[in-house]
Amino acid sequence: MDLDIVQSLVKSIELKDRSTAAHTWRVVLYTRALAERAGLEKPLVERLCIGAALHDVGKIDIPDAILTKASRLTDAEFDIIKTHTTLGHDRLVRMGETDEHLLGLVRSHHERWDGLGYPDGLAGESIALGPRFFAVIDSFDAMTSIRPYRDRIGEDAAELALRELEAGKGTRYWPEAVDAFTDLYRSEQITWILHYFNDDVPVPDFGDPS
Repeated sequence: MDLDIVQSLVKSIELKDRSTAAHTWRVVLYTRALAERAGLEKPLVERLCIGAALHDVGKIDIPDAILTKASRLTDAEFDIIKTHTTLGHDRLVRMGETDEHLLGLVRSHHERWDGLGYPDGLAGESIALGPRFFAVIDSFDAMTSIRPYRDRIGEDAAELALRELEAGKGTRYWPEAVDAFTDLYRSEQITWILHYFNDDVPVPDFGDPS
């Protein structure tokens, strides 16, 4: 997929739901780091990064009243939210996308290792590699991001998130993905991403780029 099209779609997602903007770019960075650690070939790393950028593209088609609702969603409203996986997949197919790795990540990033996820109830190794990794990434970022209802971010939030990921090994998450992500975090290779557009840590001054 042309990168100009990717950027246009990401802008549409951001306009639809402002809270997804920084989240999008953090999960792309996490995805690249984890895919490279896994030794995946560069073309596949790039496809998974595009899939990460577009994982919420289906939210463009979710009604604003539900997507931005401040109060708790009803069961019926949550069922509508869950359709963003298939809506995003179908939108990309209509646009001519055929790459199974990209499409699989968009469609299957809410599947669970134990088969209790959505939209297709896939389990274990029937879930493609990209979504297996991305489920860990997406959850970690959700648990460490600034939200109106959360006052704990940064390293404290990360420690709690890592415990939640560990607790979900073998049920919600692929154990190997949890271990790999935790190792990356503990080795301080991805800790900087935690703060990317996510708190009041000053942006480093790298001097005049010219």
